[in-house]
Amino acid sequence: MAKRAPVVNSAKPQLEMPVSPRVAIEGITPEVDGGRFPAKRAVGETVVVEADVFAEGHDEVSCVLRYRQAVGGDWTEAPMSPLVNDRWRGEFPVTELGRYQYGVQAWADPYKSWARDLSKRLEAGQDVSVDRLRGAAMVEATGRRLRSGTASRRLLEGARAIRSGPIFSLPEVAKGVLDLMQQHADRGVVTTSRELEVVVEPERTRFSAWYELFPRSWGSGGKHGTFKDVEARLEYVAGMGFDVLYLAPIHPIGRTHRKGRNNSLQAGPKDPGSPWAIGAREGGHKSIHPELGTLADFKHLVQSARKRGLEIALDIALQCSPDHPYLREHPEWFARRPDGSIQYAENPPKKYEDIYPFDFETEHWRELWQELLSIFVFWMDQGVRTFRVDNPHTKPLHFWEWLIAEVKQRQPDVVFLAEAFTRPKIMYRLAKLGFSQSYTYFAWRNSSWELREYFTELTQTPVREFFRPSLWPNTPDILTEYLQAGGRPAFIARLVLAATLGASYGIYGPAFELCENQAREQGSEEYLDSEKYQLRSWDLERPDSLRELITLVNHIRQDNPALQGDHSLRFHAIDNDQLVAYSKSTPDRSNVIVSVVNMDPHHTHSGWLTLSLAELGIDPDQPFQAHDLLSGARYFWQGPRNYVELDPRAIPAHILQLRRRVRREHDFEYFL
Repeated sequence: MAKRAPVVNSAKPQLEMPVSPRVAIEGITPEVDGGRFPAKRAVGETVVVEADVFAEGHDEVSCVLRYRQAVGGDWTEAPMSPLVNDRWRGEFPVTELGRYQYGVQAWADPYKSWARDLSKRLEAGQDVSVDRLRGAAMVEATGRRLRSGTASRRLLEGARAIRSGPIFSLPEVAKGVLDLMQQHADRGVVTTSRELEVVVEPERTRFSAWYELFPRSWGSGGKHGTFKDVEARLEYVAGMGFDVLYLAPIHPIGRTHRKGRNNSLQAGPKDPGSPWAIGAREGGHKSIHPELGTLADFKHLVQSARKRGLEIALDIALQCSPDHPYLREHPEWFARRPDGSIQYAENPPKKYEDIYPFDFETEHWRELWQELLSIFVFWMDQGVRTFRVDNPHTKPLHFWEWLIAEVKQRQPDVVFLAEAFTRPKIMYRLAKLGFSQSYTYFAWRNSSWELREYFTELTQTPVREFFRPSLWPNTPDILTEYLQAGGRPAFIARLVLAATLGASYGIYGPAFELCENQAREQGSEEYLDSEKYQLRSWDLERPDSLRELITLVNHIRQDNPALQGDHSLRFHAIDNDQLVAYSKSTPDRSNVIVSVVNMDPHHTHSGWLTLSLAELGIDPDQPFQAHDLLSGARYFWQGPRNYVELDPRAIPAHILQLRRRVRREHDFEYFL
């Protein structure tokens, strides 16, 4: 067969000038994983957006920040200002819950370029008669395009002044119409960045103080506590300045393989079992342990707490005891071992025979997921808006992304705290997927260099755009060696660190304020006689309680806006490794707090503290006052280098409010 000759297009290729944007937009912040996930903010905060914006040649560019609350809604524009090296910055407020979209739009700006060049030519004494005509034409064209109104009139007047007004007034006239030309610019071919998102959550996701308790230990005379007993003690928790009351699981507890005191495999007839072994013949995740009270009692507790400024947080553990109704009704939701028995939870060498995990890989996963979502919805219907989720890192990541989105669609003010003591990247991924806050490694960071390194990562890198740390010096599972060995000074130091390093923190009480520090055994972080496995009676009125100090620290946090966010955290040099020093401040530097903590609970330490005064808004040539909000002492300092000394037997920390000197009439001076 003869080969067919190739078809040759004899037409001459046409060279066409592409119509494309001249301006490049790069390096937008905040931007989480290229826009795959939203950044996070709380109601009332400001989103500061930066981007690299530039064009070829010498032309000036202009750019605006565009934002809107609802997808498909109208865009609002905010100006962006140049920083250095083609970096631009703008900002917008977020005032409503939900998601906002934002992006950057930029274009080459001929009028701004003309005004810049005109100024240079005038300074050089050059003839600008032709330049005047060109500038006047641009201003006049914009004014005529507006047709009428104040802006149109001012632009046309400006065009006449540029064209024929006195030469000495030309720079002022050109500058005078610059804003109007910006507002009404014919943007021509613009560059528009991709749309990014920020999710806006309640204020307590940014700033909160949590208090954890086991309701069953709050009864009198050694009796099993009830919701009414907890309600009677709400003033105790609210009075210390906490705003979230977190309850250990409140559901019926299984009897099969129930754990006894101190995690014994043999439970006695009166041992109550672990609240995390959820489910019995009385019900499961949507039921209440009968000795705690009724659903009506719980709803009354939620309402009473809210009247005192407390939000009730529930612990949700997606696991079952062997007696949970799900085992009978939906055995297909659980994995089987080779011998046919249901797989219990393990974290080798640890075994949790009283807990069965769900099998998220079951072919019936759709029904399982919907049922698990219904647990959260049920408690939301009872008034709960805050959930502490147990071990979320042991469940599929895509499950959490789906579930949190479903919950937020129904109720955008719901807060999720992730109890994920796991590898950093998984912790961060959970935050990206929607968890509002997360536990951290704070409990185990016990040296000054560890704290500096860790909290610089959390607050001064892109991590801060999606990860909100919640700092806990202790939990029912964590009694660190530092607290075991350091006694009361260690508890005080960790309290101050948690409350001032982090805008959100929590304590497990009353174990914390009563300085409970007896471990079950050497080398263990488990409490001796842990509330996880038995009822406890607490003497809340003990004279050695840290209750008054905790109250003071929480009031300091409430009175000082600098401590209500994390992004301003900065560490300062101090010439003693046993001391750590850091500051937080408001954007206008009207409130500046410097904290210094002695990390050694046994010995007095001193050192010379070097402050970055310019960053803190303090004049290095003027004296200033450092008011210790813990002790009431006032120190008069001058210059960046000052002496501190902390005795842990007294109090191992300073929380210093820096006050600048202000001169009033009659030469009377005071500090503000």
